[in-house]
Amino acid sequence: MEWKIRPIQPGDNPELALIIRTALTEFGANKPGTVYYDESTDHLFELFQTPGSCYFIAEENNQLLGGAGLFPTPGLPEGWGELVKMYLRKEARGLGLGRKLIAHCLEEAKRSGYHTVYLETMPELRKAVAVYEQFGFEYLGGPVGNSGHFGCDVWMKKTL
Repeated sequence: MEWKIRPIQPGDNPELALIIRTALTEFGANKPGTVYYDESTDHLFELFQTPGSCYFIAEENNQLLGGAGLFPTPGLPEGWGELVKMYLRKEARGLGLGRKLIAHCLEEAKRSGYHTVYLETMPELRKAVAVYEQFGFEYLGGPVGNSGHFGCDVWMKKTL
C-alpha cells in the first residue's frame, strides 16, 4: 500500500466529515454526545489550528481514506493530549492503516511534549478498542477532561 500521511488541509473538511459520520452510522454510534453531532466535525481544519493540536490525513492515490489527531482537550491534566477523531473509510479498514495513524499520532504526541495520551470511545467501535488495547492503552473508570462527549462510555489512556 502506498499510503501517505499528511497534515490536514482546509479542503479536507467536507470529505472528512462525511467519513466520520458514515463510520459512526455504520456502527450504530451516531448518537447524541458524540462527534457525529459536533459542529466542529464540519470544520476540522480550523479546530486543529488550536495550539498543541495536530490532525493527520491518510490518503492513497490522492483519495482521502481517513484521519486521526491529537487535541489538548480542556480539563485534561498537564502533559496529557487526547487522541481524537480516528476514523477510516470502510474499504480502508483492516489493512493496518489505523495502526499506522495511531503510531504516527503517538510519535507526534512525544515530540509535542505530551507524556500521556487519553481517548474516549464506545463499545460499538469494539474493533478500534481492540487496537487501542494492542497499543497498550489502559481502561479508566470514567472520563478525564471536558470533551463534551457524554455519549462515549469507554475511557482509556497510555503513558508514553
